[in-house]
Amino acid sequence: MLAEADIRANLAAVRARVDDACRAAGRRPDEVEVLLATKTQPAARVAVAVAAGARLIGENRVQELAEKDAWLASLPCERHFIGHLQTNKVNQVLRYVSCVQSVDRPDVADRLQRRLAVLDQVLDVLVQVNTSGEDSKFGVAPADAVQLIGEVAKHDRLRVRGLMTVGLQSPDAAAVRASYRALREIRDRARDAVGLELPTLSMGMSGDLESAVAEGATMVRVGSAVFGPRPRPAGR
Repeated sequence: MLAEADIRANLAAVRARVDDACRAAGRRPDEVEVLLATKTQPAARVAVAVAAGARLIGENRVQELAEKDAWLASLPCERHFIGHLQTNKVNQVLRYVSCVQSVDRPDVADRLQRRLAVLDQVLDVLVQVNTSGEDSKFGVAPADAVQLIGEVAKHDRLRVRGLMTVGLQSPDAAAVRASYRALREIRDRARDAVGLELPTLSMGMSGDLESAVAEGATMVRVGSAVFGPRPRPAGR
């Protein structure tokens, strides 16, 4: 397990990578935010990163949001849900997050809308698109993405801020980059078709964030580059 000093150094190194990637792409470094993907990371380690300046935290599991809440609720960070969201978990997830990045089907949007109406709240959301075409990935198919964006946008309790994807798992850098380019192109088509600005493109991770930034990412989701490899479950 990494020492606290290593976490701080790694966070600074990731920020430097993002800044360099922005400059290489002719973009301003302040155009791209870093979200820490904290799946399986203990709350105390996440708190170290927040103390070092991290402001966006992403969780994949509702149970971990609940377990870490006592540590993180009072810290200056914003929590997003970035995992696959089951409709029966909507009530729980809304207790902890300001954004759900993984809206990928109408029933999730409908369930969020109904619960938010009861709470008299609004929520930022991203529509997740499976631009890699891999069966292991969640997300709406690219051919159906614009239609889903329009359907989600009809819900007055949901503010559609943009799109999210998990890039292609491949050693082929050009193919990985193409999966990110596809998300940007879908966003551009949706702008015209739906009439939303959709400023957020959440894409790119520890191993390929430079490709994502080159294709227009405004948020990269980084875990292992800051925290090291994920802890292995007990008994494995």
